[in-house]
Amino acid sequence: MPTPSSPWPRTLWIVRHGQSAGNVARDLAEAHGHPVIDIAFRDIDTPLSELGVEQSIALGDWFGRLDPDEQPEVVLASPYVRAAETARLVVERTGRPAPMLRFDERLREKEFGILDRLTKHGIELRHPELAAQRQHVGKFYFRPPGGESWCDVILRLRSLLEMVTREYAERRVLIVAHQVIVNCLRYLLEQMDEQRILEIDRQGDVPNCAVTSYHLESDRLEGPGLALRLVNFLAPLRDADMPVTAAPDQPVAPKP
Repeated sequence: MPTPSSPWPRTLWIVRHGQSAGNVARDLAEAHGHPVIDIAFRDIDTPLSELGVEQSIALGDWFGRLDPDEQPEVVLASPYVRAAETARLVVERTGRPAPMLRFDERLREKEFGILDRLTKHGIELRHPELAAQRQHVGKFYFRPPGGESWCDVILRLRSLLEMVTREYAERRVLIVAHQVIVNCLRYLLEQMDEQRILEIDRQGDVPNCAVTSYHLESDRLEGPGLALRLVNFLAPLRDADMPVTAAPDQPVAPKP
């Protein structure tokens, strides 16, 4: 087998999972001013909502309409149920042969620790000192007890990208994960700093099943690398007349 000219995938798509039951429960809790999100599932076990299933099917149909030599060859997904269900539905709807599906715990949602299942109101009510600390430190570096900061997530994603360049050079790779994962991968791939990625985060949540993509460019002066093509691309949903939902994954913490 010839040695690849670049370690990067030929195409890399990054997608947030479809709307989940946690997104719906979080919206209800926030709307009614409740401190706790009323959902019995562990975060890892939270499934897609009915709309989330339809969104995931629409996304899979969009990938299936691409030319066969442009469709994903490999799908890497978070093992959390909502992301796993999205990935499986995409694989089922994509062309034949179906892409290889691989689950990787490094793509799991950011861990919220003691703030798990709390709304913004709940955090301020039950842990005012942590709310104040987070406001002072900022969400990029703030680590709740038992949880992760964005930096912690970025550390595990550095390891994931090393694996991607080692095993999937010049292949077409789709990643299905969570909102924070999408933003943290953008931080790494686009070589951002704290201010830039938090500015993007403040502009709005990553919509469910939105597509961000990168394509390999071989003629760059600095050498072959990935170039950003799409950011939160929603045509797969709009083409299917699917509602666009952008609720952050539960649990949620206040923006700085």
